[in-house]
Amino acid sequence: MPVIIAFIAGLLMSAGIAYSQMIDPNKVLGFLTLNTNWDPSLLLVMAAALVVYSSGYWLFISKGKPVFAENFSLPGKKALDKPLLIGALLFGAGWGLVGYCPGPALAAVSSGSHGTLAFIAAMVAGWFVSRKLAI
Repeated sequence: MPVIIAFIAGLLMSAGIAYSQMIDPNKVLGFLTLNTNWDPSLLLVMAAALVVYSSGYWLFISKGKPVFAENFSLPGKKALDKPLLIGALLFGAGWGLVGYCPGPALAAVSSGSHGTLAFIAAMVAGWFVSRKLAI
């Protein structure tokens, strides 16, 4: 059942990202570029996602355990460490340079855009490199 729920959640996220046009890097870059053509629509998408996530979190965390699992898988680390900071820096740089982050890039892969496919290839290569370096 957890796999089915994860699949449905992924489908919902992909549909939401596509519907809000966040799979279009120009839309995202319009939000990240603070000039007279600034597009605040991504801010609304993020706010809506925060409301949905927060509501679900507070509703289910008080139950003590998830509906279809033995326990919650919450991160144990709370400190800002070197791998987290480097990862955040690379994530932000990639997002700001090309207008993609992993979720929307995967949702946009069906477009067949060379830019999207190149981003995903770079993302996968970066994942393998980071595993080898184990920063």
